[in-house]
Parts: sequence; structure tokens; C-alpha cells
Amino acid sequence: MGSNADSTDSLPTPVTTAGREGLDAILGRPGRAVIALDFDGTLAPIVPDPEQARAHPGAVPALAALAPKVASVAVVTGRPAGVAVRHGGFAGVPGLEHLVVLGHYGAERWDAVSGTVNAPAPHPGVAAVRAELPGFLDEIGAWQGTWIEEKGRAVAVHTRRAADPQAAFETLRGPLTELAARHGLIVEPGRMVLELRPPGVDKGVALTEYVRETGAEAVLYAGDDLGDLPAFAAVDKLRSDGVPGLLVCSGSSEVAELAERADLVVEGPAGVVALLTALADRIV
Repeated sequence: MGSNADSTDSLPTPVTTAGREGLDAILGRPGRAVIALDFDGTLAPIVPDPEQARAHPGAVPALAALAPKVASVAVVTGRPAGVAVRHGGFAGVPGLEHLVVLGHYGAERWDAVSGTVNAPAPHPGVAAVRAELPGFLDEIGAWQGTWIEEKGRAVAVHTRRAADPQAAFETLRGPLTELAARHGLIVEPGRMVLELRPPGVDKGVALTEYVRETGAEAVLYAGDDLGDLPAFAAVDKLRSDGVPGLLVCSGSSEVAELAERADLVVEGPAGVVALLTALADRIV
């Protein structure tokens, strides 16, 4: 398990050999390194209403300081790309002219260069689930304290407001998995949220394709949630293929599995910002 890093400007040392090799590669060849980050819980604090989520005040300045010194910075998120850009405040920022946001787990892509989102046609199963979900939740007695988030290419059910959020999460997981399967979708579990979305895309696929596209020779990935595990697995695979990588967990007691697999654990978005700032300061 990665040790905690404090929120000072000093650059923390990863606790694993692979993590130290990843950090050394990023520092040694920054122009060949990709810095990839989740949004909610990593760049933005988790809040009860996702519509109120905003990037940590230091996130954009830290990214803007680091981005010109590395090959690329990418935000990889389950949110629609345009929503992440808006909530992150990423558009029109000096230093972030080449930022890329891979939204809906890579199904959408926003490039700062063009300022536009590119995406395929929506999966028809999402519209079918969207129409069925309110009655479905009511029928199984799970309406109280749960709520539905419309995500365009996906739909999510949150349990954080329930009297017992974890119990509600576990109660809904099986039935929602069956509902998703009937419409050709899968369920992506997160922090007190179950997202019904199309199969075939995840953060691991998105990250791997982007690293290949950029020809990166080193990669950092930071995340906080179960949905980030595929990206962690992708970095492990890249390492085995000779591309050094650093895995960072934006610390959370809710997702111990991610922390245990990380090379470095930092204290939430403030810790991620401190890490990005320290990297920018270290790279000449």
C-alpha cells in the first residue's frame, strides 16, 4: 500500500520500486510523459450533488504549470466530457492549450485545441433504462434516499443520501445489474453510486489508447474510485511492456482497494494538487 504524502510542495517518494521507476522516468524524460487524472475525487472534492462539484481551486493553476513541461495532460472521467470541462474550468486557460478530456470513460473526447467534443452515437439501451428506471426503483422499494443522475451516454443511481448508503448500494447492485443486462449495458460501481453504461469502454481502454496515440514513454495516473481500477491495471500492463508508470491514489477510506494498489497515496484533491505542483517545480 502506498504511504501517505503530505500536502507540502516537496515531491513525495513512492513506496514501490515500480512507482519510483515511474517517477524517475517522468522526471528524466518529461517531454515523453503523459499525466492522466480522474476528475471527481481526484481533481474535484466529492460532494453530495455531483452538479455542484468543482475542481479544487489549485487544480487548474497546477495543471497549467505542469502541462507545458510534459508530453500531455489528460483528464479521464466517467462524466460527459463537456461537463468535466465546465466544472473543471479547463477551457481557455493559458498553459492548457493542449489539454484533452476523455469523457464517458473514453467514449467522448474534448480537445482544448479545437474546443469541441467528438463522440459516437449514444447506445439505445441508455434511453430504454432511463425510461424504466424511476418505476423500477419504486417497485423494488429503493426510491427513498436514492436519486438518478442523467449523464447523457449513461445513467447513474446514487445512494449517498439514503439512511444507510452502503446497505442501499448493496441492495441495488444486483437488480440494477440485471436491468442493465436486459438492455445491453453494464453496471460500473463507484463511491455510493451505480452507473449503467454501454460495455466496451473503460478508463483502462481509454488510457492505453491515449498512451499509444501520444507515443508516451512514461505515464502517471491518479484516481480515487473503483472505476479507476481498469486504469491502474492498464498502467501495470504498460509497465510490463516497458513503459514506466506511477499510480497515485487520491486517498479515501471508502476505496481501500485502490489505495492498496497505489505506489503513492495523497490526501484527496489537495494532495493531488500538491503533487502536480511539486512535479512542475521539479521539472526544469
